[in-house]
Formats: sequence, C-alpha cells, structure tokens
Amino acid sequence: MSPRGGQRALARELLERHGETFAAQSGIRVANTPQPLYQVLVLAGLLSARIRASVAVAAARALFDAGLRSPRRMADATWQQRVDALGEGGYRRYDERTATQLGDGATLLLDSYGGDLRRMRDAAGGDLGALRRALREVPGLGPAGCDIFLREVQGVWPELAPYLDGKAVQGAERLGLPGDSGKLARLVGPDETAAFASGLVRAALDRSVVEDVREAAGA
Repeated sequence: MSPRGGQRALARELLERHGETFAAQSGIRVANTPQPLYQVLVLAGLLSARIRASVAVAAARALFDAGLRSPRRMADATWQQRVDALGEGGYRRYDERTATQLGDGATLLLDSYGGDLRRMRDAAGGDLGALRRALREVPGLGPAGCDIFLREVQGVWPELAPYLDGKAVQGAERLGLPGDSGKLARLVGPDETAAFASGLVRAALDRSVVEDVREAAGA
C-alpha cells in the first residue's frame, strides 16, 4: 500500500470507529438554525472545562432534557434549575460557576444577537479572527471552547472548513497522519470533516484510540 493509501486507510478507520461528533453524542442535530447552533455553543463551553468529555456530554444532554435548549429558555431558568440540570449530568465540580456563566452567556446572546448565532457570524463578515473574538465574549468560552464550537459547526458553516485546530493536528500526528490541515482534509470527503476532526481530537486525548485505529488499519 502506498503511503497515501495507508493514510487514507487510517482516516477511514478513524471515521468509522471514533468519528461521531460530540454534538451527535449530545443528541444535537447540527443545522444552520438558532437552536442547534446555541446547543453546540453550550456543549463547547462544557467540553472546554477540565473534565471528562463523557461528563460534559451527559451534562449537555441533561440541560437540553430540562428544556434549556435556547438562549431564552436558558436565561429564563433560575440559577438553581441550571445547577440541578448540570448536577443531573454529573457536572458537579464546576456546576455553580457554570450555571452563572450559562445564564450570563444566554443574556449576552439575546441582547447582542437576538439569540441567533448566525447574526454573530454575519457581523464577523467572513473574518475568522473577528468571529473568534466575538465568541470569546461569551462567558466561559475560552480559546479551547471556540475551537470546539468551530470544529462542530463547520459542516453547516462551510466557509470555516476545514477547521482542524491544534488539538486535531496533535491527534493526526499521533496516528502518523500529516500535520497540515489542508493535507488532512483531503483524506476524507468534504461532508466528513467535522466527524474526522472529532476523531482526531479523541486520538489526541486517548492513546487507546490511536492503538485501535492503527491495528484496524493494519498500520
């Protein structure tokens, strides 16, 4: 098998075995509409804390199951309702601070963008740096949270693609794949980049993912 063929085999096994997006894990059907975009933003904030990804996903599901699926519903909920939902998902270490940030962030989005992240995107005018700066204004969303959000929505905001940030590139290098985002993106289809990015991040976070993929690909 050629080196390129070996890389494609690794990419395919990664997609098939570990390529579910974090949004999909959380029950979010990502679309370019206000509610799912907001849900991805909430998930990104939860995932960016120093806590296991599985706990963040469970906490996101608990928030959404409690009806807190939009900025308006999040802002209208009491602080205690947000704390309780986070606790239901096992997100207890940061629950009180995160409950405050979720309320403040929802209010900011309502006041500045009518609760619609597409307006934030439009205001950035295609400037990725401007979009990242706007996202950073959301309480609790640091650089890692921005990367997570942008990775997850690149399928519906195609001007971002391929969005393969430093954590995804770290996973690629562990797998023996190129460390260049353009070369990485060419290993999969355009509609697979978000899932591919999620798999690469899992490879960066968990050595067993690397071993599993390499074994399956015969690498």
